[in-house]
Amino acid sequence: MKRSALFFLIVFFVVSFLGAQTKPDALELYRQGQFSEAVQVCLQELKDRGSDESKRRMDSYTVLGWSYLRLGEFNNALSYATQARNEVRYDIRIVEIEAEALYNLGRNLEALTLFEEYISLSPTGERIDSVFYYMGEIFLRLAEFNHADIAFSTALYHSPQVARWWARLGYTREQNGDTGGAESAYLKALELKPSLEEAKVGLERVRG
Repeated sequence: MKRSALFFLIVFFVVSFLGAQTKPDALELYRQGQFSEAVQVCLQELKDRGSDESKRRMDSYTVLGWSYLRLGEFNNALSYATQARNEVRYDIRIVEIEAEALYNLGRNLEALTLFEEYISLSPTGERIDSVFYYMGEIFLRLAEFNHADIAFSTALYHSPQVARWWARLGYTREQNGDTGGAESAYLKALELKPSLEEAKVGLERVRG
């Protein structure tokens, strides 16, 4: 009887261990482009993780937000980012997710405020290049071309190999009447990606 009880106890622990090892990894699913599956895993993790596990909850909120953004479900991304910020106010990953969701929903000034908050919290953060890119797009929407030029230029300082960002800088300078600067930016975009239609058309405009 004792042996039987011991045997079943060992089996229980082995099965539990194997189950833990095969538990879906939300971040890995996200990296594989399986965004809907990552969402489901993150939602379950948030149910399972209590308020005393704030770091792990923020990890789940982060992958959840990234996944919703890639799925184009911006209201869901915003809703869960807001929930996360109620738990931990200044996690820069969540700040950026909330800002990006607001940007995609056309809520420009709210997004701009949060992108600026990200810069203030982490001037060398992992997403700093994208933050300045989105700020450039917002300034373009607001027809604030000098600010857009500065934002796109800063994004390119951090990530100079993004051809489309050079094209957006070219368009910004074109709108601001800086034909020479626009031509240089379009040429750089085409050097990086010769097939980029936006840069080709822009270059034809400024030269024509």
